[in-house]
Amino acid sequence: MTRIHLSKADVSVLEETLVLEALRSGWVAPLGPMVDRFEAEVAQRVGVEHALALSSGTAALHLALLHHGAGPGTVVVLPSMTFAATANAVLYTGAEPVFVDSRLDDANLDVELTLEAVDELAAQGREVSCVLSVDLFGRSADYQALMPALAQRGIPLVEDAAEALGATHHGKGAGSFGTAAALSFNGNKIMTTSGGGMLLSNDGDLIDRARYLSTQARQPAPWYEHTEMGFNYRLSNILAAIGVGQLSRLDEMIARRRAHRQQYADALGALPGVRFLGRGDGLSDSEDNCWLTCMVLAPDSPVSANDVIAGLEAADIEARHLWKPMHMQPLYAKSRMFAGGVSESLFASGITLPSGSALTSADIDHVIDVTSTLIQQ
Repeated sequence: MTRIHLSKADVSVLEETLVLEALRSGWVAPLGPMVDRFEAEVAQRVGVEHALALSSGTAALHLALLHHGAGPGTVVVLPSMTFAATANAVLYTGAEPVFVDSRLDDANLDVELTLEAVDELAAQGREVSCVLSVDLFGRSADYQALMPALAQRGIPLVEDAAEALGATHHGKGAGSFGTAAALSFNGNKIMTTSGGGMLLSNDGDLIDRARYLSTQARQPAPWYEHTEMGFNYRLSNILAAIGVGQLSRLDEMIARRRAHRQQYADALGALPGVRFLGRGDGLSDSEDNCWLTCMVLAPDSPVSANDVIAGLEAADIEARHLWKPMHMQPLYAKSRMFAGGVSESLFASGITLPSGSALTSADIDHVIDVTSTLIQQ
């Protein structure tokens, strides 16, 4: 059996056809009809007015944070359990990241701790430029609780929905919360452009300013005129063509990942000391795009997450730990953290299982067989 990857890109003949169409159009540049079409279709899918196709989700976060005044002397509050890109975008601006802990049930940010952090920082005279939420592993954070509480305090929200395209929260699409949101189209995401991202917002001025900054802040002059620093952040027309094709297949790919999770839960969920992140205690997969399926072992489990991941690797199956919390990373070891025990525990006991939409039911059965043996040995 060939190696089973965690989340390999699922590309079809449709994307090949659209890339060829883009190449033959002559628009081999970071603008063109495929970029315009991709932006319009993503905005419609998510339910926002404007979208800006960029070279990465990190670029989208950077531009969103700049819009909210993140910079030296300010603070951005964000969850510790996330990929480094979320926190690195804060460093790009010169602002100070302040981390908060996760919920135990789905690993998303703890709203109560987030508000505690905002209030304490404000009481200390710190300027909180915004809260940066993360929709972890394909599930939205609790925006019903977070958004009104931040609005009451006058704190803007930026949503990192890099992992959550296609997910919803009380009927609204992931990427539609806050004043701006970021999507990622990296190769391992629910859909890909091989690399790329998107900035989303209902604020046309925000998108206009970000579009200007993303093209090296070029002034409208007949020559190259620049009055401030910009960035080279645009997505190419060729890569946008892949995105157009992938977006048309998004629901099909979500359905495949959803079926994988159900297959895992049916087979492994009954094992003692095993639970699935985001399931149980009133939570289901109904609004989750099921990007990655994560299993959590009980603290008293006789086998560790390290053991299971190593055993899967020995069987040529790629599995990983949950995100290592940022406050445990050497780069952010001196950053302020509100609580921390939950994300540390989830990191120690969580396992991300192969979830790609191109995997077959037989592939998942093989992962289940190996995992089950490792847990029960």
